Amino acid sequence: PRIDATGRENKRLPRRPAFASSQLKLVIPPLVRKLTVEATPRTSLLAPGEQTIIDVQVRDRAGNPVRDSELVVIVVDESVLALANYQLPDPLAAFYPQQEPRTSSSHLRPEIVLASSEEIQSRSTNSGFGRASGEEVSVTAASKAKASRTILQALKLVPGINVMDSRGGIIKGLLLRSNFNPLAIFAASVTTDARGQVQVPVKLPDNLTRYRVMAVAVAGATRFGTGESTLTARLPLTVRPSAPRFLNFGDRFELPVVLQNQTSRPLEVEVALRAGGTTLLRGVGQQVTVPADDRVEVRFPARAQQAGTAHFQLRALSGALTDATEFTLPVQTPATTAAFATYGVIDEGAVVQPVQPPDDVLPEVGGLEVTTSSTQLQLLTDAVLYLTSYPYEGTEQISSRLLATAVLRDVQAAFRAEGLPSPAELEVLAEQDIQRLAKLQNYDGGFGFWRQDGTSWPYLGVHAAHALQRAREKGFIVPSQVLAKSGEYLRTIEATIPSHYPIEERQALIAYALYVRHRMGDGDPKRARKLIREAGGQISLEAVGWLLPVLSDPGSSAEVSAIRRLLDSRVTETAGSAHFTTTYSDGQYLLLHSEHRTDAVLLEALIGDQPQSDLIPKLARGLLAHRTQGRWNSTQENVFALLALERYFAVYERTTPDFVARTWLGERYAGDHTFQGRTTEQQQTTVPMQVLISGGRQDLTLLKEGKGRLYYRMGMKYAPASLKLDAFEQGFTVERTYEALDDPRDVRRDDAGIWHIRAGQRVRVRLTMVAPSRRTHVALVDPLPPGLEILNPSLAAPIAPAPPATARGEISLTAWFEHQNLRNAQAEAFASLLPAGVYSYSYLARATTPGEYLVPPVKAEELYEPEVFGRGSTDQVIVE
Repeated sequence: PRIDATGRENKRLPRRPAFASSQLKLVIPPLVRKLTVEATPRTSLLAPGEQTIIDVQVRDRAGNPVRDSELVVIVVDESVLALANYQLPDPLAAFYPQQEPRTSSSHLRPEIVLASSEEIQSRSTNSGFGRASGEEVSVTAASKAKASRTILQALKLVPGINVMDSRGGIIKGLLLRSNFNPLAIFAASVTTDARGQVQVPVKLPDNLTRYRVMAVAVAGATRFGTGESTLTARLPLTVRPSAPRFLNFGDRFELPVVLQNQTSRPLEVEVALRAGGTTLLRGVGQQVTVPADDRVEVRFPARAQQAGTAHFQLRALSGALTDATEFTLPVQTPATTAAFATYGVIDEGAVVQPVQPPDDVLPEVGGLEVTTSSTQLQLLTDAVLYLTSYPYEGTEQISSRLLATAVLRDVQAAFRAEGLPSPAELEVLAEQDIQRLAKLQNYDGGFGFWRQDGTSWPYLGVHAAHALQRAREKGFIVPSQVLAKSGEYLRTIEATIPSHYPIEERQALIAYALYVRHRMGDGDPKRARKLIREAGGQISLEAVGWLLPVLSDPGSSAEVSAIRRLLDSRVTETAGSAHFTTTYSDGQYLLLHSEHRTDAVLLEALIGDQPQSDLIPKLARGLLAHRTQGRWNSTQENVFALLALERYFAVYERTTPDFVARTWLGERYAGDHTFQGRTTEQQQTTVPMQVLISGGRQDLTLLKEGKGRLYYRMGMKYAPASLKLDAFEQGFTVERTYEALDDPRDVRRDDAGIWHIRAGQRVRVRLTMVAPSRRTHVALVDPLPPGLEILNPSLAAPIAPAPPATARGEISLTAWFEHQNLRNAQAEAFASLLPAGVYSYSYLARATTPGEYLVPPVKAEELYEPEVFGRGSTDQVIVE
């Protein structure tokens, strides 16, 4: 029939073909593929540190036991899983998903990072399981009561530790809970027997908590299942400290301690605290009555008296019932710590340096450090310290640290300054950084700034590949797939550079990629020559430095000669030093550029091309002269300076040392050290600030006797007595306010400007940052009072969309920053390009620990030009 739009038949309409289609989705659950898994602890209620067996039974759909089923069994602290609302995934849903009619397949095999045979051999394997919480400790303790024996067996013996009772007496050899690993066991592969059963032993850590027992089973290639249960670690009497995550020097705080009675009768409890690194303000012990099945909080007022690590031991006792624990807290050096250093060399005789201690400083912080060495490598100490302790860990920072560690692997013993990891620790740090970079690599082989998100920055892709290749050259194990993907990214980088990149920045990126490919054994001098011809003399000096090692074949002599003439015409030379200046267009932030990095790149290139050039020692002296407090301005400057100077010292330091270095401070002999033969060792003498203050102005005398050259570093670190800083603007204006979130009475500011916050309440910390002009690679960092703890919304629920920009031009939370870190001690937000404007950033925190805290200023800075910065004023916060 011919039907019109009204649904009626109309014979005058032309005939049209009729058709119809339909779909019916039949859901067929894979019930026959489902395994029933039961993971049941033999004892569901244990004391901390006790052992039990997890009995696992696997059955098929018919209820028959499944033989040779492979399982992974995990026992984890439930509170940690609750933070992320973690639920054990159902493997059936992963292997048998509901598919749409049009289905395409994708394979992840090319993205899997496989361990090489070298890597497998270098890593020791643990064939056992149930040891995630540490090695098992056999505990035996004589006790007069059975109940007391049960409690003591649940605790770990810490030899040589004495704990005070509430009256100041000493209880020797007390057992302490100290292993608080949230993971009790991770048994990666266990197999059922003929009855479909397997027994997994587990030893609990020392936590007082509920554990979730999870088991995932697979039988063959088609059947899967999961099972869960719980077990609880508890004691009749428990002591729980609610310590802050860190302290600042000089903070006064009240340590909350919760005593919990899980018996059916009231308990008279004695609780005592022993502290190191802090001063207890009201005695070491208290006595309190804890009602049946209830808890009571007591507080120990204390003050952080020195920077470093504060140690605490806590004990509760009621008759035969007892509990004890220990923990540590980092005590940070005051944010106003200042430092300076001077360097020198002695060929013959002695040097006398007047030493005047600063006025109005804290005698507990800092002092004078005198470091002597027979090699100029010790001049790089502060640069290495800067890279290893840099607070922001993005791709660039991790790559730069790995480069420094890799290139200095053979001379790490030279760097034994305060706060620097040992050579063995630096080895571990390098391996960790390699793993981090592998996880940050995008699918195209490139890298983003902060996370693996598919958005690759060309410069970061080249720089990370450079770090990984240098690490491989120095003997570190780098996954071959990661390097292969980086190599492919470098070969195709010209197609990946965005079109908005200026031509000079594009050329520099191609040159850096060619340099790294050359180190990888994939040199392309033909493309390097073409790049020079394309630039027509307008190429940057930095790009020239990267291209020079690539042009090593005979066919590149014309280009090498042109580069040498260009460098001779562009160098700024004095009698003692030399310097190159390179400027880019507005896109220089795309390369993380700085002019001192250019000097370092060219210094390394010239050492390889013209090792007899008079320009080389001048470049080295000029590079060293541009340090501030012993280091260069940014991570980029420091790492490329280290690369160049390490090669310089290896090539040009040829004198065999054989001398004695002697040191005096005033009339007091401070010591001596003999340097004999080629060694990277150094001697360090430290004079505490208290000694300097008591001695007043004195002369420091350093004498060398013997052959060779003595290098020295004299450095002083101190903290002003007044820890309060006023606001300062040097490119940014920043300020901080605290706002009540639930009740306006929770937060107030008195007439003296001191913030008062009620304990237990939530607070909004609001930061305002003003950039008067365009800024690049900006970090906004807000230190936290130790009495507050950041609330990370991503742990509980997805972050809500940010509000739009306000009428005043303030930018909403997610509109301007690209990455944020919510750390124990501070909140951080980062942006690679920031137009001029007013920006707002806020986060939530909870007041957890009563006390009086001095809060360092909020600060904004450009990461690669840190002289462009701004800070707010120091705040005082009282949690009450």
